[in-house]
This record gives sequence, structure tokens and C-alpha cells, in this order.
Amino acid sequence: MGKSLLRAPRLQVSSAEGGLAARVYEPLKASSDSRALPVAPEGPLRAEPPARGSEMDPRSVSPLGILLLCAAGTWGGNICTTRGVNSCKQCLAVSPLCAWCSAEVWAQSSPRCDLHANLLHHGCRQEHIEFPSSSVTILEARPLSNKGSGGSATTQMSPQRIQLNLRPDDSQVFHVQVRQVEDYPVDIYYLMDLSNSMKDDLRNIQNLGTKLASEMRKLTSNLRIGFGAFVDKPISPYMYISPPEAIKNPCYEIGETCLPMFGYKHVLSLTDEVTRFNEEVRKQSVSRNRDAPEGGFDAIIQATVCDEKIGWRNDASHLLVFTTDAKTHIALDGRLAGIVQPNDAQCHIDKDNFYSATTTLDYPSLGLMTEKLSQKNINLIFAVTDTVVGLYQNYSELIPGTTVGTLSRDSSNVLQLIVDSYGKIRSKVELEVRDLPEELSLTFNATCLNDEVIPGLKSCMGLKIGDTVSFSIEAKVRGCPQEQQKSFTIKPVGFKDSLTVVVNFDCECSCESHAESSSPSCSHGNGTLECGVCRCNAGRLGSHCECSEEEYNPSQQDNCSPRPGQPLCSQRGECICGQCVCHSSDFGKVTGKYCECDDFSCVRFKGQMCSGHGQCSCGDCVCNSDWTGDYCNCTTRTDTCMSSNGLVCSGHGSCVCGRCECTQPGSYGDTCEKCPTCPDACTIKKDCVECKKFERGKLAEQQSCSRMCRDEIETVQELSDRGKDAVNCTYKDENDCVMRFQYYEDSSGKSILYVIEEPDCPKGPDVLVVLLSVTGAILLIGLAALLIWKLLITIHDRREFAHFEEEKARAKWDTTHNPLYKEATSTFTNVTYRGNM
Repeated sequence: MGKSLLRAPRLQVSSAEGGLAARVYEPLKASSDSRALPVAPEGPLRAEPPARGSEMDPRSVSPLGILLLCAAGTWGGNICTTRGVNSCKQCLAVSPLCAWCSAEVWAQSSPRCDLHANLLHHGCRQEHIEFPSSSVTILEARPLSNKGSGGSATTQMSPQRIQLNLRPDDSQVFHVQVRQVEDYPVDIYYLMDLSNSMKDDLRNIQNLGTKLASEMRKLTSNLRIGFGAFVDKPISPYMYISPPEAIKNPCYEIGETCLPMFGYKHVLSLTDEVTRFNEEVRKQSVSRNRDAPEGGFDAIIQATVCDEKIGWRNDASHLLVFTTDAKTHIALDGRLAGIVQPNDAQCHIDKDNFYSATTTLDYPSLGLMTEKLSQKNINLIFAVTDTVVGLYQNYSELIPGTTVGTLSRDSSNVLQLIVDSYGKIRSKVELEVRDLPEELSLTFNATCLNDEVIPGLKSCMGLKIGDTVSFSIEAKVRGCPQEQQKSFTIKPVGFKDSLTVVVNFDCECSCESHAESSSPSCSHGNGTLECGVCRCNAGRLGSHCECSEEEYNPSQQDNCSPRPGQPLCSQRGECICGQCVCHSSDFGKVTGKYCECDDFSCVRFKGQMCSGHGQCSCGDCVCNSDWTGDYCNCTTRTDTCMSSNGLVCSGHGSCVCGRCECTQPGSYGDTCEKCPTCPDACTIKKDCVECKKFERGKLAEQQSCSRMCRDEIETVQELSDRGKDAVNCTYKDENDCVMRFQYYEDSSGKSILYVIEEPDCPKGPDVLVVLLSVTGAILLIGLAALLIWKLLITIHDRREFAHFEEEKARAKWDTTHNPLYKEATSTFTNVTYRGNM
């Protein structure tokens, strides 16, 4: 490799401001529509904010970008001019804000790599400016369908194909819509464990086809069902081999007759003749294996990949119902029988519909099953008994689109379990990404119900058939990939529809195709003129290749150190022709005007530079999107903190670096979902009733009603009995009215609050009634008092009279002359009377 200053990759020339200023600008992340800033008429642009009242160019940088660029102005440059780049390709890689002037005649004092507006101000014509812009182009966008059983093809996701043009370290946002259409065709393949312990279950599903068709007709008019069975690999130690009769009749020792052991057999392809399902099930008999776990995963992988045998349709929902009462073997368990060949995920069903490779291929791994189920758009339903439901719930967390239901001992509830599981599947939309290039990172925002945008989430729950949800997705590229075009796919789990994203990485400059080799402008042909600058031949240096490496002038060494007395080229390069030629390093690149920067001196976290989530630039970590922190070890995504109820950390904590920190006392768990001491459902949902029905309460005041309460409110006259999943609640509101409501979660996982239309409020007093009552009471009390008084007086008088009569009867009087008695007649003598005269 030559040592040409402008050609050798190990040689970097930077402006004098390339040290501190470079580190200041590295975190700048331009938005997808950030390209240029307005031109100040007075002079070169320093990326300062526009004057008050002036209009901002719609492609201008974000406020953060303006702030950082203004800070750069205090050091005399901007993010483009402080990197010391010397080629167009390097310039485009600095920032999406940077442009390159490819004009041959250019002032040495003006940098070729600068903001677009600055280049125009300095006299670079538009046709000489290399400034590719990132963009999104929709290539195919069929409209979403309303029904799934029409004559035309059903579309549940739009658009179907887009193209992204991305500059290095730039990003673009695109949008997708997903709709669960009505009356969508359904394929159900019933995969049953036919070991001896499932004998009762086999009898109970003999009429399942008719009953299932009757229930599913309420959801779809186009249903097909099929049937398959499994036991385990017919090889020791999984099967009975002694006595010899046990090989043909594994139930020999227990005095019964059953089928010879088999791995998996396909019984009935998907059909709309439900009576055939019943007939085929009646023909089946159980078998018996030796160990406890079954070979169900073998059956799942075969039922998934054997499209033609099973009959999966392209335009249909695919449900694979897996029923068992036992654990199942997983990858590497086959070594117990000497089977070491990994499962190849190919169809191996022979002409008799048996799994022919059951004794030669190992059990499939969870990762292999997940991959194939996703490719075939199959939703797996684990219908298992309560003894193993915990194990299969753990499996379901590793397999997207999987639901788990508790099967009764005799499978009597399998019909309702299938219907409920289908409802849960149809109530959720979750996006998955396939074949994402490692240079790209995606950030999701979901708009589910009530037009509320939930950042960091790529799934929506609690949906009804016919609901439309949308997702905004930001794609950001890191650096410049070697391949100029790559593609990846985004699809909803369990859907056939998908979005293909073609990404073109705009890392090259168009002026490179017009390079002039041995150009006279490069010191008489000592270099190639490319994009306005000379790319020197081996042994030549200088802006025009005018300097030879053999030439030496001691005075030129003063230009190779920032200050007198300091080491030349930071002791990491050679001073040639007054310019530093940085040494190559096995650890990375050494750059800068004085070789003061490198991309390998950043701190490491768990042994990885910048935790593997960023790039090292002059000693500082520049984090990828979705990551932050000094070590880039803290993610900003919140989808890992989403609980099953759709809230971040179940509403009991906050998401910090992708993990939940539970703040509610007593709460714990990965998403703070466990909280024995937290308020019960009635206490929590009371605030939602107050907020959503009456528009009052603390949630309404905090304006967090739509975010915290995703329940559906239904007003009813009376609360009906909805089974064990319903909770009746009562509380008193601020007006002392008694409110009654019912909290119910349906089979799809959607929460519904049934609220009594009118609260039971205490009635106010009737004034007239109160007045009459008081008056009547006073009169009654007065009358009663008078009657009591009269009674007491009467009693007293009677007592006194009786006492008088008693004393009178006891009195004894003597008859004699009363000296005090005077008669009433008094006789007087008239002394003057003389008789008859």
C-alpha cells in the first residue's frame, strides 16, 4: 500500500479544530428530514438558529442539531468542517448534514466538506455539490380488505413493498397499517397425543368436528379442519421391547390391547367436511410409550412443513392445536436412543402417512420450530392439562404467536379452549422482523386504540375483528455497509401478508465515476483527479501531489505538532512534507491532523467496545439508536418492559435501560406484574370508571386516562352473571352516590367495564313532609302530655277521695251539746213596748 496522503486509508488529515470540536459533535443525530440550514447573507453559515420571525427551511435540522452546531461555532467550525476528511465518500459518512464540493477550482481556505448552504455561499455551484438525500418510496400499496371470504385476494397489511435510500448514519420513518379482516378463512389442524393416558380424551372428541364447526361458523364462513396423532419415537428406550409381545401391543403388560407405538401419523387432511373428522377420530385407538415425555415436537414440525399433505391454504388463518397431558422431548434427547442427526425440518411423511424419519432424526429445537411456524404463518395452541401448563407457558414465551390453555382431564373443555384461543390470537397484532441487516436498527411506535401513540411497542392487544392499527418504524443505518443494497421483511405474526423493505445505501458520490487518472492538475499526472481533489500515486503527497516522500525539510516538522515542544504526530505517526501520516494499528484506525484520535480507545463494557452498541470516535462512544449512556449499555426501548396488560411495567414501575424498576411497594417480577399488596381490581378500575364515564377523578386531572385505562366502557341497566372471569365492584363517589360496575375480561384478553347507567344516590329531604311531620310530632307529644297529666290528676284525686272515705268510715262522734253552736234564730225584748195602749 502506498503512503499517499490523499489515498492511503491510514492517512487522515484534519483541520486544526478537529480535536475537541470533533468530540462535541459526534452525538449529533440528524433527523430524516434534516439536510441544510438557511443561508445567512452576511457570511459563512455557522449553523446558528434563524432570526426571530424568519421562516425555517422544512428540511432544516432538529433543535438539538441546531444547538450542537451552534456550540461548534464557538470553536470556529461545524460538524462537517471539523472532521478533517479528504474525500467525498468520507464527507458523506460524517453526517447527513454534510455536502461535498467537487469543483476543481476551489479556495484552499474553504473546506470542501461543509454544510450545503455554506458551500453555495462560498461559490460552489449546485451541479458540483454532492448531497444525496435519504428518502422513502412506496413501490406497492394495495388497499386493506374489509372481508376475507370474497372473491379477490385478501390484504391485511399495507404497503407491501417500499424502498429506502439511506445516507450513512441517517434514518427514515415509514408507516404500515394492519387490519384483522372479518370472515377470514380458518384452517384448524388438531394434533392429539394418543398415548394410553389420553384414552378418555379420545372418546370425548369424537363429535368435536361438528361442535367446532358450529361454534366457528359464528366467526368465519370458511372453515376447514384436519387431524393428526403422535406418541413417541418407536425405539428403545422410549418404547417397550420386552416381552416381545409388547412391541406389537404395548399394552400387553396391563392386559389391554392397543396400537403399536408410532412417532407421528397424519390422519386427515384439512377439509370442510366436518363429519369426516368425526368418522376418522372414531377409528383411532391409543398406544403406549415407556417414558413420561412424548414426541409431540416431532409431530409439530412435520405438521408445519408438510404443506401439501396437511393442506394449509395461503389465504387463511392457520391454527395448530396441540393437545397432551405430558411433557415433551426436545432437541438432543434423541441421543438417549443413539440418534445424533439434527432435525432437518423437511417433510418426511411416507405413503402410509407416517413420519418415516422418526428413528433417524433428533427432536427439533425450539428455535427451529419458531422459524418454521413463522415461515408458514401458523399459530400454535398448546391445550395441555394443569400439571404441565407451566412448562408450556414457558415454551409459548419463546415461540411468537403461541397461546396456552388449560385442558380438563378428559378434554371436555377443548371446544371452548379452541374458540377462546382463536379469539386471543385475533385480538392481537404483533410485528416480527426477518433478515434485518446488521447495519440497520429499527425503532417501533404503535398506534393501537383511541389513536394513542405508544413508543417502543410493536404489538397491539385487545383488538376486535375489523380494527385497524398502524405502526411507525424508523430505520437507521450505522456506517456504510459494503453491499450497496439489502432487503428485509416485516410481517404480523401468523399473517401471510408482509412488507418487503429494499434498502439502498447511498455511500458513494456520483462524481467518483468521472475520475481522471494521471490528471495534469495533480502535479503533472502524479495522481487521479476525483471529485475535485487529487488522489496521489504511491510516494507522492500534498493537496496536488506536489511533494515526494524522499524530500525532507526540518522546518516542516513544526506543522506536525499542535504546540512547540509537544511530540510530533502524537507519537502515532510520521511527519512527511509537513503533514502527519498516521501509523496503522491492529486495533483500529488512527486519525486526526496530529494523529490524536482513534476508534479503539473507548471504554469497554463486558469486554465489548461501547458495549457493542456504538462506535468509538476519538475516545468517545457514539451510541447507536435505541442506546444511550457512557458505555452505550442502556437501551431506550420500552417494549421489553411491556406487561400483558399493555402497560409499561404493569403500571407499578418505570422502565430503565430496558428493565423494570418496580416503584409500587410490594410489586415484583420482570414487568412488576406480581403485587400481592397492591390495590385490587375494583380499586384500580374505579379510577377508570370515574375517568372514562364521568370525565373526572385523578386520571382525568393528570390527562392520563387514555394511556392508563384501555378498558371498554359499556352502560347497562343491570349487572348480569358472566362467570368466574367477572368481578362485581361497588364504591361511593364524591357525591356519596353508590356506583356499581362489573370488571370482565373476555376470551380475547380485552377488558370490559359494565357500568350501571344511574348511580344509587341518596334523595334529599322533602321540606313539606318534614314540616308536617315536626308539627304533627309536636301536637302528638303535647296531646300525649295532656293525657298523661289528666290521667295522673285523676288517679291522684281518686286516691285522695278514697283516703277521705276511709277516714270518714273510721271516725266515731259523741252526741252532746255543742257549746259553740248558736241557733239561727235570736229573740230580743223591746223594752219600750208596752202592749196595747
